[in-house]
Amino acid sequence: MALARGYAATDASKPLEPFTFERREPREDDVVISIKYSGICHSDIHQARNEWGNSMFPMVPGHEIAGIVTAVGSKVSKFKVGDRVGVGCFVDSCTTCASRDVDLEQYMPGLVVTYNGVEADGKTPTQGGYSDHIVVKEGYVLSIPENLPFEATAPLLCAGITLYSPLRNWGAGPGKKVAVVGMGGLGHMGVKLAHAMGADVTVLSQSLSKKEDGLKLGADHYYATSDAETFTTLAGTFDLILCTVSAEIDWNAYLGLLKVDGTLVLLGIPEKPVPVHAFSLVPSRRSIAGSMIGSIKETQEMLDFCGEHNIVSEIELIRMDQVNEAYERVIKSDVRYRFVIDMATL
Repeated sequence: MALARGYAATDASKPLEPFTFERREPREDDVVISIKYSGICHSDIHQARNEWGNSMFPMVPGHEIAGIVTAVGSKVSKFKVGDRVGVGCFVDSCTTCASRDVDLEQYMPGLVVTYNGVEADGKTPTQGGYSDHIVVKEGYVLSIPENLPFEATAPLLCAGITLYSPLRNWGAGPGKKVAVVGMGGLGHMGVKLAHAMGADVTVLSQSLSKKEDGLKLGADHYYATSDAETFTTLAGTFDLILCTVSAEIDWNAYLGLLKVDGTLVLLGIPEKPVPVHAFSLVPSRRSIAGSMIGSIKETQEMLDFCGEHNIVSEIELIRMDQVNEAYERVIKSDVRYRFVIDMATL
């Protein structure tokens, strides 16, 4: 066992604090990664504060990890010491399940999440990226393109793939009109990626306060949803709407913005159920769907796409000891657009 240093939530009611724990010794198929940057995802906050009711303490959050390979097992063939790599939302999965599907891995049984879970042995807690190093099976390590700024690439491992996957699955591209609801940590990635795919991109935000940013990042249009006229003006406009917000908004109103056969894809998860009326769907054969991250195969495809198009997240780099302040700012939407922890400050 090797000692690791990090920051952990030890209780749902307490701030994160310095924490020392053990990482497993690397096996023959493992990659050891020195973590250089770790992004902060809103789901880190939900889990550190047990807002989803499934938290295990002590918990080292973090599933947007960028680092350098420092050692590899004897059977590792894809990576070598010195490689730039990433780790996303899961670090293992069932490789023998009858339903195994590497294209849809994130939806299959046996997924081992990067933190707040247990490893394949069923007992060892997983601990995440707010730490100095991590040990991960080769098949769950991702290559980061050399041309991408390292620190701004970390959020691609969650925010990037969360938007890339539905854009690809629902065919965003030339001739398609795509709307992104919310101009935050997820939404701004949706704007960049949809624009790079060639779609006509509209941001639907509560206000116009981030309009200049949205247009600069690739949006063709920007509307305030606080203005009721927006829903009249844009009725029947979009092929695809990606909803990145977790607020309890009226999904029926947004369904009315879709064309015939259009789809509203939910990425944010509201705390309470949101009612949907049949007449919002039936007359125009509209759909409402959900999407969750992406497989390892698709995540590598996303990273390669971002490398080709020079796409990274817009970030604010912070010290490790600023993490609790950053959590409060995320809750207030006071970040443009993703916090990343510089692990050299640990």
